[in-house]
Amino acid sequence: MSRLLVDTHALLWWLADDPALSPAARDSIADPANEPLVSAASVWEIAIKRSLGKLSVPDDLPDRITSGGFAWLPISALHAWQVRDLPPHHRDPFDRVLVAQALIEHLRIITADAQFDAYGVEVRW
Repeated sequence: MSRLLVDTHALLWWLADDPALSPAARDSIADPANEPLVSAASVWEIAIKRSLGKLSVPDDLPDRITSGGFAWLPISALHAWQVRDLPPHHRDPFDRVLVAQALIEHLRIITADAQFDAYGVEVRW
């Protein structure tokens, strides 16, 4: 079983059945041999964008994520502390937390963001 950390945009594209999600990413998330994870950082990012009017998502989004077969990845103090050692390849604080989580937890990341490659994490797209 592979544990996969699903980036925020990939999660939203999955939930909306958006064709922007690559076939390889879609297959990886759907594969019952994999465990797709959603970071608390992604929900936090979505909540902020929704409150600013930049994103429209349903009120029951966390329930939809859970019922969609995703498991939760909380942000630990170790995850947050790992960010201090990351080079500044990416300026988005949410993505930097995802990178830190992937490094500590040995996760592959489902993302279209090419900047993740610079951190040496395994990206699946």
